[in-house]
Amino acid sequence: MSDVQSSPRITAVEFWFDPSCPWAWMTSRWVDEVARHRDLDITWRVMSLAVLNEDKADDPNFAAFLPRALRFTRLVAAVEAEHGAEHVKPLYDALGTRIHLRDQKDADVVIPEVLAELGLPAGLAETSRTDRYDELMRASHFDGIERVGQDVGTPVIAVDGVAFFGPVISPAPKGDEAVRLWDGVVAVAA
Repeated sequence: MSDVQSSPRITAVEFWFDPSCPWAWMTSRWVDEVARHRDLDITWRVMSLAVLNEDKADDPNFAAFLPRALRFTRLVAAVEAEHGAEHVKPLYDALGTRIHLRDQKDADVVIPEVLAELGLPAGLAETSRTDRYDELMRASHFDGIERVGQDVGTPVIAVDGVAFFGPVISPAPKGDEAVRLWDGVVAVAA
């Protein structure tokens, strides 16, 4: 008999991600799989590795990554502010598919493609170059970080209000395996 069944109640989940983070991407694929088998009410929240690593802005190891990551998180904040939270997950999926599955990292190419795919205004691309929605992006980022501490990255997940870093997984489990891991996470969060 399969362990995969519907749970008797809806579980509130908040998932903080940076679109550039491969670990958050993999964990989000797992959460998507679990959502097929459990009643999850997921709120997708942006956080920023660029903000988290602001002290490393001059580090050559971060020189290319941080500005690009910041553009993607600024875009998520802009889309949420101008078009609503319901657009965050489709935007994340479209960005993540290009960044992680197609290895397309050029924000000047990826952002216009994603906006066109989702039917969002092309003008939103410019918001990724400005600090117009940084307050919103930073508020979401710090909401997640304040729940788990400064010495973590992304993803951050909160289950029924209890937050933790990760889990960092690869590959994303499927079916019964995904649900067993989820049930363990929920048990820890209880």
